[in-house]
Amino acid sequence: MLMNTNHFSGEEENPFDRAVVMATKASLCIKGFALLVSVLVAVPTRAQSIGVCYGMLGNNLPPPSEVVSLYKSNNIARMRLYDPNQAALQALRNSNIQVLLDVPRSDVQSLASNPSAAGDWIRRNVVAYWPSVSFRYIAVGNELIPGSDLAQYILPAMRNIYNALSSAGLQNQIKVSTAVDTGVLDKSYPPSAGAFSSAAQAYLSPIVQFLASNGAPLLVNVYPYFSYTGNPGQISLPYALFTASGVVVQDGRFSYQNLFDAIVDAVFAALERVGGANVAVVVSESGWPSAGGGAEASTSNARTYNQNLIRHVGGGTPRRPGKEIEAYIFEMFNENQKAGGIEQNFGLFYPNKQPVYQISF
Repeated sequence: MLMNTNHFSGEEENPFDRAVVMATKASLCIKGFALLVSVLVAVPTRAQSIGVCYGMLGNNLPPPSEVVSLYKSNNIARMRLYDPNQAALQALRNSNIQVLLDVPRSDVQSLASNPSAAGDWIRRNVVAYWPSVSFRYIAVGNELIPGSDLAQYILPAMRNIYNALSSAGLQNQIKVSTAVDTGVLDKSYPPSAGAFSSAAQAYLSPIVQFLASNGAPLLVNVYPYFSYTGNPGQISLPYALFTASGVVVQDGRFSYQNLFDAIVDAVFAALERVGGANVAVVVSESGWPSAGGGAEASTSNARTYNQNLIRHVGGGTPRRPGKEIEAYIFEMFNENQKAGGIEQNFGLFYPNKQPVYQISF
């Protein structure tokens, strides 16, 4: 505390001294406020456009309550949950983690054919936890278009789920979509030539109209890793890992330094061709394996890809500059009940919750 020494000498207070004291106090207050702001800014915040997929195909994984704590301690703001696991949903209450919740494939046909079943599904798995669990999207099916027998049921199930959300008054807060892989593209190079295959388009054209009318995004699983390993003679590793030093692909006025942007923009171009110019893309999976394959499946490459993905998505793509791309890293844990090889090695963490490699959100 600043004191006026004139009060201790018995002398009358000098107006000039009082002005100096008041100015000094004002200066200290301003500096203190600036310091407070700088401290608040320095507190780590979650990368809001990035989530992590939480799979459960392992017999040695930590319980959901510990998983949610691990998300929070690593500042992971969003989670993709592949089925409405009740223990996981309970653990998510009041966590402030936003959730992309899948309708598992086993439920798709019944939800498509029975509106009351869709209403019950939403009541049990969404309304029962809302708003203490912050649901962001419902994904009706994962990679079922175009080849699965269930593809025909996706749009009817989406409509029934949407109507159930509407009945609960949640249609504006929670968006309904489906997740596809990039196999739905017949053309992806150059990105501006992106187009859906005829088989995929038969399903996706009406789905895109549904998404456009409801302000919902298309969910797309994007893996530069598989593009690179499938065509290493034409695709360089730096281009796949976000480490290319300059433009690799010039597509008219669009310049590409990484494969991720090229793939996402090919999807945007394909959407535009079927009337979905205003439909956003959410990258519902993307990752890189740390082991189990060739030399390219390494902890170094996995760290490089995922860290660069986190840094990159905020800037958008050449076709959608400045529009943040929401993305979900695949995945939280190495899961030992998946097929062997790379499938067991996409995790950011081992089942004992130790990191496979260091990464920052």
